[in-house]
Amino acid sequence: MIIERAKNTDLKGINDLLFQVLEVHHKGRPDLFKGNCKKYTDEQLLTIINDDNTPIFVAFEDEKRTILGYAFCIFETHEKSNILTDIKTLYIDDLCVDENERGKHVGKQLYEYVLDFAKKSGCYNVTLNVWSCNPSAQKFYEKMGLEPYKIGMEKIL
Repeated sequence: MIIERAKNTDLKGINDLLFQVLEVHHKGRPDLFKGNCKKYTDEQLLTIINDDNTPIFVAFEDEKRTILGYAFCIFETHEKSNILTDIKTLYIDDLCVDENERGKHVGKQLYEYVLDFAKKSGCYNVTLNVWSCNPSAQKFYEKMGLEPYKIGMEKIL
Protein backbone atom coordinates (compact mmCIF):
# COMPACT_ATOMS: atom_id res chain seq x y z
CA MET A 1 0.00 0.00 0.00
CA ILE A 2 1.17 3.51 -0.84
CA ILE A 3 0.23 6.54 1.25
CA GLU A 4 1.01 10.05 0.06
CA ARG A 5 -0.40 13.54 -0.33
CA ALA A 6 -3.54 13.68 -2.43
CA LYS A 7 -3.35 15.01 -5.98
CA ASN A 8 -5.98 16.80 -8.04
CA THR A 9 -6.47 13.57 -9.99
CA ASP A 10 -7.63 11.86 -6.75
CA LEU A 11 -10.79 13.97 -6.68
CA LYS A 12 -13.20 11.22 -7.77
CA GLY A 13 -11.88 8.65 -5.30
CA ILE A 14 -11.96 11.14 -2.44
CA ASN A 15 -15.50 12.19 -3.40
CA ASP A 16 -16.66 8.58 -3.34
CA LEU A 17 -15.44 8.25 0.24
CA LEU A 18 -16.88 11.62 1.28
CA PHE A 19 -20.31 10.27 0.33
CA GLN A 20 -19.67 7.14 2.42
CA VAL A 21 -18.69 9.18 5.47
CA LEU A 22 -21.68 11.44 5.24
CA GLU A 23 -24.00 8.46 4.88
CA VAL A 24 -22.69 7.05 8.18
CA HIS A 25 -23.35 10.40 9.85
CA HIS A 26 -26.76 10.78 8.18
CA LYS A 27 -27.86 7.34 9.38
CA GLY A 28 -26.62 8.11 12.89
CA ARG A 29 -27.98 11.68 13.11
CA PRO A 30 -30.49 12.43 10.34
CA ASP A 31 -31.58 15.44 12.37
CA LEU A 32 -28.15 17.02 11.76
CA PHE A 33 -26.75 15.50 8.57
CA LYS A 34 -28.33 15.61 5.12
CA GLY A 35 -28.32 12.43 3.04
CA ASN A 36 -26.79 11.81 -0.38
CA CYS A 37 -24.38 14.73 -0.33
CA LYS A 38 -20.77 15.47 0.52
CA LYS A 39 -18.91 17.86 2.77
CA TYR A 40 -17.09 19.87 0.07
CA THR A 41 -17.71 21.05 -3.46
CA ASP A 42 -15.11 19.99 -6.03
CA GLU A 43 -13.74 23.53 -6.05
CA GLN A 44 -13.37 23.58 -2.26
CA LEU A 45 -11.78 20.13 -2.35
CA LEU A 46 -9.19 21.17 -4.94
CA THR A 47 -8.31 24.20 -2.80
CA ILE A 48 -7.84 21.96 0.24
CA ILE A 49 -5.72 19.46 -1.72
CA ASN A 50 -3.36 22.23 -2.83
CA ASP A 51 -3.01 23.96 0.56
CA ASP A 52 0.00 22.93 2.66
CA ASN A 53 -1.91 23.90 5.82
CA THR A 54 -4.60 21.30 5.05
CA PRO A 55 -2.83 18.18 3.81
CA ILE A 56 -4.91 15.25 2.65
CA PHE A 57 -3.26 11.84 2.58
CA VAL A 58 -4.58 9.02 0.43
CA ALA A 59 -3.92 5.29 0.56
CA PHE A 60 -3.93 3.26 -2.65
CA GLU A 61 -2.45 0.03 -4.00
CA ASP A 62 -2.33 0.29 -7.76
CA GLU A 63 -1.06 2.56 -10.51
CA LYS A 64 -4.66 3.68 -11.11
CA ARG A 65 -4.55 5.27 -7.62
CA THR A 66 -7.79 3.59 -6.57
CA ILE A 67 -8.35 5.30 -3.22
CA LEU A 68 -8.71 2.87 -0.31
CA GLY A 69 -8.84 5.57 2.35
CA TYR A 70 -7.94 9.14 3.17
CA ALA A 71 -7.05 11.42 6.06
CA PHE A 72 -7.93 15.12 5.91
CA CYS A 73 -5.66 17.09 8.24
CA ILE A 74 -5.36 20.70 9.39
CA PHE A 75 -2.43 22.37 11.13
CA GLU A 76 -3.60 24.39 14.13
CA THR A 77 -1.81 26.76 16.50
CA HIS A 78 -2.97 28.98 19.33
CA GLU A 79 -0.62 31.90 18.80
CA LYS A 80 -1.26 34.88 21.06
CA SER A 81 -3.96 33.04 23.02
CA ASN A 82 -4.56 34.32 26.54
CA ILE A 83 -5.24 30.83 27.89
CA LEU A 84 -3.73 28.19 25.59
CA THR A 85 -0.08 27.37 25.14
CA ASP A 86 1.48 28.02 21.76
CA ILE A 87 1.70 24.47 20.47
CA LYS A 88 1.40 23.13 16.95
CA THR A 89 -1.35 20.53 16.51
CA LEU A 90 -2.26 18.36 13.56
CA TYR A 91 -6.03 17.99 13.64
CA ILE A 92 -7.49 15.03 11.74
CA ASP A 93 -10.65 16.52 10.30
CA ASP A 94 -11.73 13.28 8.64
CA LEU A 95 -10.33 9.77 8.30
CA CYS A 96 -12.19 7.30 6.12
CA VAL A 97 -11.54 3.85 4.76
CA ASP A 98 -13.65 2.56 1.89
CA GLU A 99 -16.36 0.30 3.30
CA ASN A 100 -15.10 -2.54 1.06
CA GLU A 101 -11.57 -2.24 2.47
CA ARG A 102 -12.33 -2.15 6.19
CA GLY A 103 -10.64 -4.75 8.36
CA LYS A 104 -7.51 -4.74 6.15
CA HIS A 105 -5.55 -2.29 8.36
CA VAL A 106 -5.84 0.60 5.90
CA GLY A 107 -7.05 2.92 8.66
CA LYS A 108 -4.26 1.86 11.00
CA GLN A 109 -1.63 2.50 8.34
CA LEU A 110 -3.15 5.87 7.43
CA TYR A 111 -3.27 6.90 11.09
CA GLU A 112 0.34 5.83 11.69
CA TYR A 113 1.39 7.75 8.56
CA VAL A 114 -0.35 10.87 9.89
CA LEU A 115 1.35 10.45 13.28
CA ASP A 116 4.76 10.21 11.62
CA PHE A 117 3.98 13.23 9.43
CA ALA A 118 2.92 15.23 12.51
CA LYS A 119 6.12 14.34 14.37
CA LYS A 120 8.27 15.32 11.39
CA SER A 121 6.30 18.57 11.11
CA GLY A 122 7.09 19.54 14.71
CA CYS A 123 3.61 18.98 16.11
CA TYR A 124 3.02 18.54 19.82
CA ASN A 125 -0.08 16.39 19.35
CA VAL A 126 -2.64 14.97 16.97
CA THR A 127 -6.32 15.57 17.70
CA LEU A 128 -9.67 14.65 16.17
CA ASN A 129 -13.37 14.59 16.90
CA VAL A 130 -15.61 11.55 16.63
CA TRP A 131 -19.40 11.59 16.63
CA SER A 132 -21.04 9.52 19.36
CA CYS A 133 -23.33 8.02 16.70
CA ASN A 134 -20.27 6.32 15.21
CA PRO A 135 -19.12 3.88 17.93
CA SER A 136 -17.03 1.80 15.52
CA ALA A 137 -14.90 4.88 14.74
CA GLN A 138 -14.56 5.66 18.43
CA LYS A 139 -13.47 2.07 19.11
CA PHE A 140 -10.92 2.28 16.27
CA TYR A 141 -9.41 5.52 17.61
CA GLU A 142 -9.22 4.12 21.14
CA LYS A 143 -7.45 1.05 19.74
CA MET A 144 -4.97 3.43 18.07
CA GLY A 145 -4.20 4.89 21.51
CA LEU A 146 -6.22 8.10 21.40
CA GLU A 147 -7.88 9.30 24.59
CA PRO A 148 -10.68 11.83 25.06
CA TYR A 149 -9.41 15.32 25.84
CA LYS A 150 -12.72 17.18 25.64
CA ILE A 151 -16.30 16.08 25.26
CA GLY A 152 -19.04 17.91 23.34
CA MET A 153 -22.52 17.72 24.81
CA GLU A 154 -25.96 18.76 23.63
CA LYS A 155 -29.57 19.08 24.73
CA ILE A 156 -32.06 18.84 21.86
CA LEU A 157 -34.92 21.28 22.42
